[in-house]
Amino acid sequence: MQILVVEDNTNMSELIRAGLAENGYSADVYGNASEGEEAALIKTYDVIVLDRRLPDKDGLELCRVLRQRGVKTPILMLTALGATDERVTGLNAGADDYLPKPFAFDELVARLRALMRRGEAGEATTLRYADVEIDLLRRAVTRAGVPIRLRNKEYELLEFFVRRHDRVLTRTTIAEHVWDINYEVSSNVIDVSVGALRRKVDKGFDKPLIHTIIGVGYMFSIEGPTI
Repeated sequence: MQILVVEDNTNMSELIRAGLAENGYSADVYGNASEGEEAALIKTYDVIVLDRRLPDKDGLELCRVLRQRGVKTPILMLTALGATDERVTGLNAGADDYLPKPFAFDELVARLRALMRRGEAGEATTLRYADVEIDLLRRAVTRAGVPIRLRNKEYELLEFFVRRHDRVLTRTTIAEHVWDINYEVSSNVIDVSVGALRRKVDKGFDKPLIHTIIGVGYMFSIEGPTI
């Protein structure tokens, strides 16, 4: 899924980006509050990682602004200030969770996954559509009970498809949610990735689930497009 990281420490932000990529998540990274605020307002993210201290605006202030402007995306705040009153202040500003530095990366990922699950009210730990089942905790996929091994990006793409089944998804929409800001519009990486996923999810099964909408994008559906 898509994560926004607002962190001014370049080493820290690049470590977070790389670690998230290894876990199958795409991250847009910005080093100041102004750029982070603009990104959060024009693009839909699954979770926001927000540093407490930024060069142009306090992270708490940015958090308040985002909430005031209707951004409901779960926010995880990072800070070198670990005192209880600092955490309470962050939560009161609209943050959903608070993680003091230094932190173990596994804990960061676990907290982000928890926030993303929380963001879908009442969501279970398993996604199902037709005969496809995704275990969100183990990141395990089966179709008709048959295990399917996916690479990180293929898993992320499938999860995005299942959450938005029976909808026509443009390549732009897919890129915004599954790839990061470094995605090149002229690239065929989406088509290549969908092709690889199709070979694993549809090959050997009677009904294909991944359908190409010529000139537009793709649809994940048991019935397929009606036009």
